[in-house]
Amino acid sequence: TVMARTNPDIKGAGGISAFVVDRNTSGISLGKKDKKMGQQGTYTCDVIFENCRVPASALIGGVEGIGFKTAMKVLDKGRLHISAVSVGAAERMLDDALRYAVERKQFGQPIANFQLIQAMLADSKAEIYAAKCMVLDAARRRDQGENISTEASCSKMFATEMCGRVADRCVQIHGGAGYISEYSIERFYRDVRLFRLYEGTTQIQQIIIARNMIKEVSS
Repeated sequence: TVMARTNPDIKGAGGISAFVVDRNTSGISLGKKDKKMGQQGTYTCDVIFENCRVPASALIGGVEGIGFKTAMKVLDKGRLHISAVSVGAAERMLDDALRYAVERKQFGQPIANFQLIQAMLADSKAEIYAAKCMVLDAARRRDQGENISTEASCSKMFATEMCGRVADRCVQIHGGAGYISEYSIERFYRDVRLFRLYEGTTQIQQIIIARNMIKEVSS
């Protein structure tokens, strides 16, 4: 899906249109593969367009100037998706950390017996539960046809930030082992950092939530 300005006289979103462009279209080439902090299993790179001609049939919706609106339509669903992914990843990380804490022994006993380890486990469990409830509630509302712009942003902001906190705690529970790639938490710690960036950063979600609140009161 390509967003392109089809009307240079309109500087705002109204001059942008959306197209479906075939990968094999003449004039398209790919830049070098990005070397990222995490998410090594997903290949990303620049897509380069040079004299790339697409037919009018590639225009999504068949009308120019609605590209931005088209993109906005899928954002709520995308934000719920990232929220759900964050919950799933956090559940996996906590499960691994819990098993490690039960099996790892120091001073003749499992580290799971230490109260500060228990505190990190409990905080993570509670936050995951809260995020999961938010995702399910927002998803149900969307299925019922409600406008969930605020709820989707709340879920995305909370769930992704939660996932980052859980990842950090789980590394801490593993101790020095958590910094070694032999354990899955080392990879998870890097991979989940991206959740707070795409589909709109945490700061963008804060702005959306606040603007929607103000709009609701002002209307």
